[in-house]
Amino acid sequence: MTTNQITKPREFTKTSTATDVTEGVDLAGKNIVVTGINSGLGLETMRVLTSRGAHIIGTARTKEKAATAAASIDGKVTTVICELSDFGSVRQCADQVNALDLPIDGLICNAGIMALPKLELANGFEQQFNTNHLGHFILVNRLLDSIKRADQGRIVMLSSLAHKMAPLGGILFDNLDGSKWYKDWPFYGQSKLANMLTALALSARLEGSSATANAVHPGIIRTNLSRNMGGIQGVLFNNPISGWFVGKMLGTKTIAQGAATQCYVATAPELSTANGKYFADCSEERPSRYGQSVDLAEQLWSFSYDAVKPYIE
Repeated sequence: MTTNQITKPREFTKTSTATDVTEGVDLAGKNIVVTGINSGLGLETMRVLTSRGAHIIGTARTKEKAATAAASIDGKVTTVICELSDFGSVRQCADQVNALDLPIDGLICNAGIMALPKLELANGFEQQFNTNHLGHFILVNRLLDSIKRADQGRIVMLSSLAHKMAPLGGILFDNLDGSKWYKDWPFYGQSKLANMLTALALSARLEGSSATANAVHPGIIRTNLSRNMGGIQGVLFNNPISGWFVGKMLGTKTIAQGAATQCYVATAPELSTANGKYFADCSEERPSRYGQSVDLAEQLWSFSYDAVKPYIE
């Protein structure tokens, strides 16, 4: 039975890398699903976890991207296509994973998009909410039985410090298509808050099982996640020279450091009973008041389930 206790945590810092936090952790025989393995945090997560013996079931938007990423590392990888913005693709991905007939020891919901400068819609929803939240929501639900089959299955939702940028009310249930108004960062923050609330709602549903769900903030990292940023912020952040200065001011992490928290939460023996928590820099952190709201988490869960029910059941 899971509890909310964290016992005997090891000491890590903001500069700890994914290699550091998994040192001495034997993942032989473990099957871990990672979304977005083609670059950035997903690629580093796959590289490090396979080096510890894990079998990674890695997703990318195309067969070519997944295959290229898998071929770039030494380790056991099974690749699956998953376009998170396409609910049919997510369902097909989950069905392929389930067809492997393996217990899933970890599901790291890593992939995402950030700060789209203009409103984009998919499936009737603003694209960041659609991709970052609803796509992963379908995947989590369809893989849940395989996760519960594991000795201690862990679901890790990549949220962000940006969840604190979510608009007033947290989740704009009456404006999820952006028809009333849209701004890039508040809507990105909303999607990351949704990831956090999904972990919170899941943690309650997993009580009484050996599975857990937690959310993490990886840090501020210059990866291709910033490719969609518009305006002066996009120019400054994506330019190699100005980006370096901006990074110094913001305290950005390297990709190796950014992948640390999700690898830690997904594998650390001392976190086997951590459930419904939020982590940053490999330590438990306090989320925003919206991120702690059980009522909001339940409202979002019910809304999301109804919205994508045909792809879950």
